[in-house]
Amino acid sequence: MIPKDPVMLLSFVNMKLRDQYSNPDAMCDDLDLNRTEIDEKLAGINYSYDPERNQYV
Repeated sequence: MIPKDPVMLLSFVNMKLRDQYSNPDAMCDDLDLNRTEIDEKLAGINYSYDPERNQYV
């Protein structure tokens, strides 16, 4: 279960990317998550994925 609150989701996703996954697609595949839904929810609080940093900024 992932957080529904966008700010908590941001923290959760960035922690997973930092500690376990090389990119969001690998994370979503492994955790059976929808990348589009995550991107849209985080875009709602003005965050997008930065591949150079491997985090949402």
